[in-house]
Amino acid sequence: MTRRVAAVTGGASGIGEACARELARQGHVLAVLDRNREGAERVAGDIGGRAYTVDVGDEADVERVVAAIETELGPVAALVNSAGLLQVPVRPAELAMATFDEVVRVNQRGLYLCCVAFGHRMVSRREGAIVNIASIAGMGSMPLHAYCPSKAAAISITECLAAEWGPAGVRINAVSPGYTLTPAVQAAIDRGQRDPSDLARVAALQRMIDPAEIATAVAFLLSPAASAITGINLPVDAGFLCGVTWTQYGGLRQPLSNMG
Repeated sequence: MTRRVAAVTGGASGIGEACARELARQGHVLAVLDRNREGAERVAGDIGGRAYTVDVGDEADVERVVAAIETELGPVAALVNSAGLLQVPVRPAELAMATFDEVVRVNQRGLYLCCVAFGHRMVSRREGAIVNIASIAGMGSMPLHAYCPSKAAAISITECLAAEWGPAGVRINAVSPGYTLTPAVQAAIDRGQRDPSDLARVAALQRMIDPAEIATAVAFLLSPAASAITGINLPVDAGFLCGVTWTQYGGLRQPLSNMG
C-alpha cells in the first residue's frame, strides 16, 4: 500500500515537531518544513522524512517547496500549518510596526499561502485534509496586539476555506492550543518572563499541555476517523477557556476530600 505523504510547517521544533513525529508514527511519509534547516533535518532524520527550508511568508518560496515535495515524495494528503511567531506582551505604543508586520506575515499570510499552495492541489485531486495551528489567544483578549489578531485570522481562514473546499471533499480544521510547554515557552520561563504556576492555575486541569497532546488531536482531525469534521476550531487547552472566568469568584475550587 502506498504510504500517504504529510507536510508539516514549523516542523523543526515545538508543536510542529510533535505533529511530524506523531504522523510518522502513524505511517505517513513526512515533509518537514521550516526556515531552520538544521532543526528540520534533525527531525526528518529521526523519523525517516525529508527536510525542506522555506519562508512561509514568501509566496514564490512556498510554491517552489510545494512543487518540490510533490515531485520528490508524491501528492500531499495531509498538511499541518504550525509555523508561527510569538510576541512579547507590550503596550500598543511600544509594539514596533516591524514586529507587528512580521508576526502577521508569518502567522496569517504564511498560513494562508501554505493552505492555498497545498490546498488547490488537494482540490484538483478531490482529496486531502489540513489542520491549522491557531491558539486560544485568537479566541479572546490578551496583551498580544499582533499575535492575537493573527491567530484569530487563522481561525477565520480555516472556516472560510472549509466552506470553499468542502464540495471537493477537502477538509480543513484548526486546533487552538492552550499554554503548551514548547521550547519557546520553556525559554521564556527560564528567562523569568513567564511563571508556569500562573499559566497552569487557571486551567481546569491545572497544568500545562505537552506538545504531544496537541499532536494527537491534530492527527485525529487529519485521519479518516474525522471524515465528517470540517470548519471547526478545537481548543486543546487543559480547560483554560472554561476555568479562566472563575478568577472573578476567587479561582477554581479544589475538590472536597470526602467527595473524591
